[in-house]
Amino acid sequence: MKIGQRHIGLNHVPLVIAEIGINHGGSLDVAKAMVSAAHLAGCEIVKHQTHFVDDEMTDEAKTIFPPNADKSIWHVMQECALGKDDEIALKKHAEALGMIYISTPFSRAAADFLNEIGVAAFKIGSGECNHLPLIRHIARMGKPVIMSTGMQTIESMRPSVQILEDAGIDYALLECTNLYPSPPEIVSLRGITELRQAFPNAVVGFSDHSIGPEMALSAVALGACILERHFTDTRYRKGPDISCSMDPAELRFLIDRSKEIHTALNNPKVRTAPEEDVYRFARGSVVADKDLPAGHVLSESDIWARRPGSGEISVQYFDRLIGARLTQAVKRNQQLRWTDIDGVERPA
Repeated sequence: MKIGQRHIGLNHVPLVIAEIGINHGGSLDVAKAMVSAAHLAGCEIVKHQTHFVDDEMTDEAKTIFPPNADKSIWHVMQECALGKDDEIALKKHAEALGMIYISTPFSRAAADFLNEIGVAAFKIGSGECNHLPLIRHIARMGKPVIMSTGMQTIESMRPSVQILEDAGIDYALLECTNLYPSPPEIVSLRGITELRQAFPNAVVGFSDHSIGPEMALSAVALGACILERHFTDTRYRKGPDISCSMDPAELRFLIDRSKEIHTALNNPKVRTAPEEDVYRFARGSVVADKDLPAGHVLSESDIWARRPGSGEISVQYFDRLIGARLTQAVKRNQQLRWTDIDGVERPA
């Protein structure tokens, strides 16, 4: 998968997405400050939320109150939405810093707008994961799609994934829990594995609403290629998503540690060159456990292995020596050599 010039997948370091979302509270200046803070923390890609409330909701939304807000979802989004000109300015600001700008459209009109201003990819939120007409509308635009899968099962999301497959576009699926913040009791890291198994063509990632970096970092070890978390330049701001947002220090930590985990995840099980000095003293060498005469046939009680590992015969060959004959006399604790042993196949 590729967004802009950024390759995404198991062979690349995880992509960390800083989601500003609605944390700016409707202020372009605050939104720009958040983008700048994410850039300084080393973030490559920033995500916004594009809300055109009149096309997104009906009047009934004015009576629905999210668990993390004290006002209706209509009024939350109306207060926090940026206008078209402001969003264009925010995108230009991000791209001037060398960042990739993407956004989540919550309506058909928002998707059309984002396509017109040239976003590199679309993000589909969990709430729209089964909005088949919107997904179909976005998929026809031919751009990469990142789709969160919160509040869904593998089976319930198959029709949505099939739309992305049929469109022939690059896509990613993010495991997600939609409670702000999400306690570990309801977070599903196993969902990452299940998504990878169910949808082998998808890049799989993790959209994290928990507190702290632990869940996101654990996701990398399970193969998550994208980490998305809400972001704020300071936790002293107010807003429904601030409680589960990372600040610049935590963003930097997540980027650095996820790279380290990705590196370790792809290392094969071998003895590495830097370990050789440790290996020489830490392993055991086969020694005589008592004084033994030439011609003696070795039994298990005649030999042992002791440090250091500088001897010619490593402890891993201990069992080969049982029943072999000594070619010369040896003293207790003397490191044995292959020339001391007759009738034993030496390692290649």
